[in-house]
Amino acid sequence: MRQAFRILLAAMLLGALLAVTLPVGAQTYDFGMEGSIADVYFEEDGTARLEYQLTFRNNPGGSPIDFVDVGMPTSEYSLNSVDAWIDDSPISDISSSPYVENGLALGLGGRAIPAGQLGTVKVVVTGIEDMLYTADEPEGYASAQFSPTWFDSQFVSGTTPMRITFHLPPGVQPEEPRYYPVEGGWPDGPPEAGLDADGRVYYSWYNPAADPSRQYVFGAGFPAGLVPASALSTPGAASLSFDLSTLITPLCCGGFALLFIGSTVLGSRAANRRKLAYLPPKIAIEGHGIKRGLTAVEAAILLETPLDRVLTMVLFSLIKKNAARVLSEKPLQVERIKPAPEGLREYEETYLSAILEKEPRARQKALQAVMVNLVKAVQGKMKGFSLKETREYYTTVVQKAWQQVEQAQTPEVKSERYAENLEWEMLDGDFERRTRTTMVDPVTLPRWWGNYRPAGSATGGGAGGTSAKPVSMPRGSVTLPRLPGSDFAASMANSVESVAGGLVANVKSFTGRVTQTTNPPPPPTRSASRSSGGGGGCACACACAGCACACAGGGR
Repeated sequence: MRQAFRILLAAMLLGALLAVTLPVGAQTYDFGMEGSIADVYFEEDGTARLEYQLTFRNNPGGSPIDFVDVGMPTSEYSLNSVDAWIDDSPISDISSSPYVENGLALGLGGRAIPAGQLGTVKVVVTGIEDMLYTADEPEGYASAQFSPTWFDSQFVSGTTPMRITFHLPPGVQPEEPRYYPVEGGWPDGPPEAGLDADGRVYYSWYNPAADPSRQYVFGAGFPAGLVPASALSTPGAASLSFDLSTLITPLCCGGFALLFIGSTVLGSRAANRRKLAYLPPKIAIEGHGIKRGLTAVEAAILLETPLDRVLTMVLFSLIKKNAARVLSEKPLQVERIKPAPEGLREYEETYLSAILEKEPRARQKALQAVMVNLVKAVQGKMKGFSLKETREYYTTVVQKAWQQVEQAQTPEVKSERYAENLEWEMLDGDFERRTRTTMVDPVTLPRWWGNYRPAGSATGGGAGGTSAKPVSMPRGSVTLPRLPGSDFAASMANSVESVAGGLVANVKSFTGRVTQTTNPPPPPTRSASRSSGGGGGCACACACAGCACACAGGGR
């Protein structure tokens, strides 16, 4: 009798597991996504409006897509507040999904998408509650996270253009909101930011090749006073319930612990990437043209060049202007040249004062203030201009600077062009390699070289102690020294590391402290605040995102 009971229980468990992982009739679904768009409107009453536009491409040989399951951010919504369409024809068959927790099941009926055809599903859900949380920091902020619906990898293939846009509540000012680093493998970089047609601040993330079977998590924060306090939840202890699902879940999600560890590591990496993003998203209406006239250093800030390179660029601008001289490299010692030349920029003046600080902590603190003020100054100059177009313009300037060097007909002209365009060339992330491969011929040293390598003689010493050799110049000119190309290239290629290492003890820590002021960290995420595992404001919440039960959209 007991043996029979055990067999019956095992059969029930196996049947339950198969019911979860193998939805009836779903084996022949085979589709791709031509587009995935989600707009989340956070309303002033604390609720949210969610709008989806999902374009399906049913692959040849696939069963007709007659049902689409769409994940929702929370369970706090009403089916009466859902409207949906397939290719602009209303969908009347709307119910709760049996396959997606907190999901909708949209029956397409006679408008099912045939094999080899496209179909666009639109969904609008209003009055969604329980999407906002009280943030720990900054004090007085609300936070929200959202994952757009994703689909099981056994049904969907390929990549898709994906855009996710948060429309923040009315009254949010451009300088107030914060954004989260995207979790899930989204491309690096801040979101687009601006004002929508209603004058509301928005954040918009776009990926031309997103994975429709992957969960991405987006987040933002804004002043909590703009929504009712009753609309904000606080993290609570996870609740547990013991039923058959507690036995199925370990079978379905044996790798959940690894998934949790992996997501933690990815979150840490995303946070580290954000610390290096010292320029906050630009809150402005794009499309007002290019901001011209920025210096190479200001363009570096606009392009979010690593700060160790920016520190080096400013020092070289002072050296070239005969305002500063390197006395020794290790330890780095710099002196001011008097009288100071006219026309130094404000950031050059303050930078020069900062690097003359003898005490390391005082020097680093002063340099942080220089970088913070420089970032804010560039932000001010960019008001009213297109960030995207301006960045593209200065990226082109950098490439043209290198082209002038690489296309020079003689070593003398190449040396001259390289020295003239040095700060712009440093903006190239491949600066070190291009220097080594381009500057191979004997180099005619620039006039300012003695301020950078003064040791050895009046003409300056070369890298590694190699002496610079004079070269005869036409009558009436001065004699400029020459240096083997490999020695010169090695000296310049190593300049970024040597200068930054001599000025600040830890570049990553230095950048993080600048970021704390110029692009403050967002409120902490709430992904662990729900027992479902989906997180606060995550669509398609399921205990294991990798299982077939999680967002197995596109049919049954």
